[in-house]
Amino acid sequence: MQKEPMLQNTYTRLSMELEHLKTVERGEIAKIIDTARELGDLKENAEYHTAKDKQGLMEARIVELTDLTSRAQVIDPSKSAHQRISFGTTVLMVDQNTDEEFKYTIVGGQESNPQKGLISFYSPMAKAILGKEEGDEITLQLPDGVKKFDIEEIMYEEIVLD
Repeated sequence: MQKEPMLQNTYTRLSMELEHLKTVERGEIAKIIDTARELGDLKENAEYHTAKDKQGLMEARIVELTDLTSRAQVIDPSKSAHQRISFGTTVLMVDQNTDEEFKYTIVGGQESNPQKGLISFYSPMAKAILGKEEGDEITLQLPDGVKKFDIEEIMYEEIVLD
């Protein structure tokens, strides 16, 4: 079973969503289905079919959340040394051809937001830079071709998800 690295607040959010779905949403959907069932012919009962579809989606989400939380490996990146790139590390990379700077933070799959520079621990880029140190050079195959980067700086910065 593969562990799922994540921040404490992500684990808490997922656990609360799971608990809400199990204790509140399940009961509400069951009532809607019972009410719709009383309306008669189920073949032409749109309310019933809509509620059953919603129930199926909710149950799938419960299975997904149960799996994620059971595999969760809660990590506090503020306690890591960040000598090498790891979960929670912020890295400043410089394109060797253009001198353009890129700043990324390695986070869990549930926290990933590339537009904010938060890249998933499982992404090809993260896999390529994990374990690297300041001064290392990396070569990445990107959609627009092969690029070389220098690892300029490795640091810890507080991770803001919202």
